[in-house]
Amino acid sequence: MAAWFETVAAAQSRARRRLPRSVYSALLAGSEKGVTYRDNVGAFAELGFVPHVADLPAKRDLSTTVMGQPVSLPVLISPTGVQAVHPDAEVAVARAAAARGTIMGLSNFASKPVEEVVTANPQTFFQMYWMGTKESMTAEMERARAAGVKGLIVTLDWTFSHGRDWGSPWIPDRLDLKAMVKLAPQALARPGWLLDFVRSGRLPDLAVPNVVPAGQTPPTFFGAYGTWMQTPPPTWEDVEWMRERWDGPFMIKGIGRLDDARRAVDAGATAISVSNHGGNNLDGIPASIRLLPAIAEAVGSQVEVLLDGGVRRGSDVVKALALGARAVMIGRAYLWGLAANGQAGVENVLDVLRNGIDSALLGLGHASVRDLRPSDVVIPPGFTREIGS
Repeated sequence: MAAWFETVAAAQSRARRRLPRSVYSALLAGSEKGVTYRDNVGAFAELGFVPHVADLPAKRDLSTTVMGQPVSLPVLISPTGVQAVHPDAEVAVARAAAARGTIMGLSNFASKPVEEVVTANPQTFFQMYWMGTKESMTAEMERARAAGVKGLIVTLDWTFSHGRDWGSPWIPDRLDLKAMVKLAPQALARPGWLLDFVRSGRLPDLAVPNVVPAGQTPPTFFGAYGTWMQTPPPTWEDVEWMRERWDGPFMIKGIGRLDDARRAVDAGATAISVSNHGGNNLDGIPASIRLLPAIAEAVGSQVEVLLDGGVRRGSDVVKALALGARAVMIGRAYLWGLAANGQAGVENVLDVLRNGIDSALLGLGHASVRDLRPSDVVIPPGFTREIGS
C-alpha cells in the first residue's frame, strides 16, 4: 500500500513518477500557450481570507446538496474521458466518491460502462457532449436513465482547440501490437504502472462503451471523437431539446458569460458549471474563479452555480463557495490521486480537500459551508472578470 500523501501537489508528483510520459502529459493537457490553464490555478492565490481568532465553532458542517443529491462535502468528481491511469479507472473513482459521500461525474467518453459505475456509486451524474444524431443521443440518455443515474451534465465548453507549445503526447487509437511496441520504452520505465495492468489481466482500454447501446461493440476514443468533431455545434434550441428529453436534474457545463448563464436558466437548467474545460478549450479565457462572482450574482437565485477549474486545495473550495458557488468539481486532482494509489488515492485527495475546507471554515468562524459570504475573502482590485452582457 502506497503511503498517504498530504497535498494534491504530492499526488501530482507521485503521478508524474508513476505514469508513462505520454499518459502523464495527457492528464496535464492544456492548450496553446497554457494561459488559461495557469490562470485557473494561479488566480486562487490572489484571493485572501478575513479570519477570526475567537468565538470559533467547535464543529463544522461541510454538507450540502447538488441537484437534489446530498453530499458530505461540496466537492464533486468532474467527468473526464478514458482514465487509463489505473486498471479500475472510473469504477475506482466512483467507489472512492461513494466512500467519501459525494457525487461521481461520468463522461460518455469514459472507459467503463455506466451500469458498472452506477453500481459502484448510485450518486452518479452522466455527462454528454452534443455528438451524433438526435436518435443516438436519445439512446444514450435512455441507457443512462435505465442505469439509474441521478442527473445529466451537458458539456458545451469545447472548441477542438489543439496544439501545445510544450508538445502533445502521442496517444494511439487502439493498443495493437504496433502501438505497444512504440509505447514499450515508456511503459518499461514505469514498471509500477505496467505491473498494475499485468495483475489485472487486461491492457488499458481505449474504447468508449457509453456512446452506443449496451452490448454493442464500442468505438475507440478517437473514433467517437471524430463523430463529435463532425457533428455541427449545438444551438440553444438543441440544448432545450435535450432538456426536454431528460426529465431529471440537468446541468450545463462550460458557462463563462453572463448572457450564456441567463440562456442556460431559460433553457431549464437545474445547475450550471462555470468552467473553461480546465484550460483545454480556447486559450485566453479567464480563470473560472474570476468569472464566478458576476455569474453567481446574476443567476444564483435561479439556478445552482458550481465552479470547475484550478481547485487544488480545500481553501480553494472555500474561496469558490464564498464567491457564490454551491460546490466545486475537480478533475486533474482526483486523476493524480488515482494514478498515485488507485481508489485509495482518490479517497486521499478528497480527504485532503475535506481537511482544508474544515480548517478554513474554522479560521473564518463559520459552522457551515452554507454560511460563507464574499466578505470572508479579500478580493484585490481588478481580480474579477465580467464578460457577456
